[in-house]
Amino acid sequence: MIAAHFPVLQVILPLTAAPLCLLLRREVFAWWTALVTAWVTLVNAVLLLDRVLLLGPISYDLGGWAAPLGIVYRIDALNALVLLLISAVAALLLPYARLSVLREIGGERAALFYAALLLCMTGLMGMTATGDAFNVFVFLEISSLSTYALIALGPDRRALTAAFQYLIMGTLGGTFILIGIGFMYAATGTLNMADLAARLPLAENQRAVQTAFAFFIVGISLKLALFPLHLWLPNAYAHAPSVVTVFLAATATKVAVYVMLRFTFDLFGAHHAFADVTLARVFPVLAGLGVMLASLTALYQDHVKRRFAYSSVAQIGYIVLGIALLTPAGLTAGLLHLINHALAKGALFMALGCLYYRLGSMSMSALAGAAREMPLSAAAFVIAGLSLVGVPLTAGFISKWYLLLASLEHGQWLLALVIVGGSLLALAYVWQVVEQLYFEEVADIWGILQIVPDVLPSVDPRPRHCAGTVCGITPNTLRSLIT
Repeated sequence: MIAAHFPVLQVILPLTAAPLCLLLRREVFAWWTALVTAWVTLVNAVLLLDRVLLLGPISYDLGGWAAPLGIVYRIDALNALVLLLISAVAALLLPYARLSVLREIGGERAALFYAALLLCMTGLMGMTATGDAFNVFVFLEISSLSTYALIALGPDRRALTAAFQYLIMGTLGGTFILIGIGFMYAATGTLNMADLAARLPLAENQRAVQTAFAFFIVGISLKLALFPLHLWLPNAYAHAPSVVTVFLAATATKVAVYVMLRFTFDLFGAHHAFADVTLARVFPVLAGLGVMLASLTALYQDHVKRRFAYSSVAQIGYIVLGIALLTPAGLTAGLLHLINHALAKGALFMALGCLYYRLGSMSMSALAGAAREMPLSAAAFVIAGLSLVGVPLTAGFISKWYLLLASLEHGQWLLALVIVGGSLLALAYVWQVVEQLYFEEVADIWGILQIVPDVLPSVDPRPRHCAGTVCGITPNTLRSLIT
């Protein structure tokens, strides 16, 4: 019965389709392969979630080898929802991806791109579904290595620097996680997560367990880009191809948050993880600083993708704030914001990708008046931006409202002020872009060039590629050259 194999199909489908994309080579065949795979995986994820809600948690023994000797996939309501999120983002992204990939990457490298994207999807799926701690590291490396390649395919050389920076920091994070898993094995003699959950609390006073927890938290905090371990994220999002930015923003950091939740609450236990000093004091401080400082930094970014990359650091801070409250209301609010932010930020970066496809630039000046020519993309950006801010009637408002209530119920007035202050800063940096899109005038640069044709003889007088710019030259620069 095929329903019994739903858990493993979530990983097997993209894993087998990735090399097929390379074998087919031609761009159109690779795209169709990735597209069909993503949609079949989405259907499988919907059926899997329905099965879990109906029957309860599902365990799947790979190769018929029962745990703890064999590797087991364990699916419950939470990771079934995360699997659905990853599948849905990929399925919606791939119809959008083709023209963007052809413009930013080129047809000759498109098959490589789709293969790497499917491998990244495989890694994220595996991290979410597996019930083996070492397998978490294996799938983490699969997703990370493919992500480095995806970022490096960006349209300019800065993408190579961003990929290298992420490679260094991602390797450090993965190493810390592996060392933590090694210490867990040394203390318990097992890698099965169900066994670890039973044995780690009994050995929580051992130095090996305490060391394992410290290494794991540092490593996973780097992967989820928790302040101040976020330095890889702004460049990676800003210089990666538009499709890659959408996928990473909507899935990668969210899966890292899920892994952190699974290890801290299920394996180590909330009592050990948050007792006395550790995370109960450290996480709220780091998350609060991330919300405020990343939002302030976003205000001064001229590169729009980089601006919303810093916004992602702030939004991760909101998620961690909810988790660190250690209350049912706070945990619910954090998980809800995880889903809402994935959807809102994915939609926002998709809208920015459409603008980049038409305008050829992501600078603020390039967006001047773009809403007149691209009203649908601009409207999509506004809706996603309002959800990011937390305006009423949007999904983002619901999760931020629950975060605020959870903070007040816990007596954390300072955290409540951070949530409100961060939302006001988000309104400011979103509004700056909206102002450029709708209220800035497009300079009649072509008229200026016709009047003074000898000023810039090398400029190609094509139809408008950049709002308010000619090949990246702003109206102010033109005026200074003319005068």
